[in-house]
Amino acid sequence: MRHTLPIAPQFYVTAPQSCPYLDGRRERKLFTALQGDQAETLNNALSKQGFRRSQNVLYRPSCTDCAACLSARIKVSEFEPSRGQRRVTRRNVTIERTARSAWATEEQYALFRRYLDARHADGGMADMDVFEFAAMIEETPVKTRVVEYRDSTDDALIAVCLTDILDDGLSLVYSFFDPDRMKDSLGTYVILDHVALAREVGLPFVYLGYWVPGSAKMGYKALFSGLEVYVDGGWQPLGDPEDYSNQTHPLSIDPIAQQVAQINLPDLRGED
Repeated sequence: MRHTLPIAPQFYVTAPQSCPYLDGRRERKLFTALQGDQAETLNNALSKQGFRRSQNVLYRPSCTDCAACLSARIKVSEFEPSRGQRRVTRRNVTIERTARSAWATEEQYALFRRYLDARHADGGMADMDVFEFAAMIEETPVKTRVVEYRDSTDDALIAVCLTDILDDGLSLVYSFFDPDRMKDSLGTYVILDHVALAREVGLPFVYLGYWVPGSAKMGYKALFSGLEVYVDGGWQPLGDPEDYSNQTHPLSIDPIAQQVAQINLPDLRGED
């Protein structure tokens, strides 16, 4: 039996660019490649430390003068829907969920294009073509599903969520929905359904990506009870959203070398 030596992930930093969430700020990301036999182990470990997956990359915000982007997750055992969220569930009683393999379809792309054109026409994904869309869906080295939502009255595809299955939860990588059904609050419905799905399979968390205090785009995440955010190396209950205003102060930022040194890496040694 031969033991292989561990290969430590290499971390890199992107060049600063305009922040999509807070005006006048610059965005920078810390990232590492997600590949090989230990990809799932690394994804599980770093997701618990505020990282997110995008295709074959794990990343976390690492801005030079701002720490506003906080990884957020719902603790399923502590989630109780609000009155408004219960209304969303009742309003969408005809929706049926199907979890499929991570394979892109033309029907999904057509809905994706309608969603982008209506909601994010000037965003970073606005020019994504069908091949790039397929890569977003299919290039995954971990356990991933495409969760489709259809209206049972006409079998129309009305929402899609690309979802990673972690060892402790479901991670919503990216979701999109029919922009003509704004009154149905489909984005909220997808999150509520993932909480229900996590309960069904016994997973304790639903990872929502980043919550950004001060950003209207991300404010909806603070409306979910049982929400936790990753701050100073650990998860804590959200509490009062107003308490996080200091996250945008430049003195709250650790040097990049210190950030990397504080990452808790899993044992990636293999045997063959």
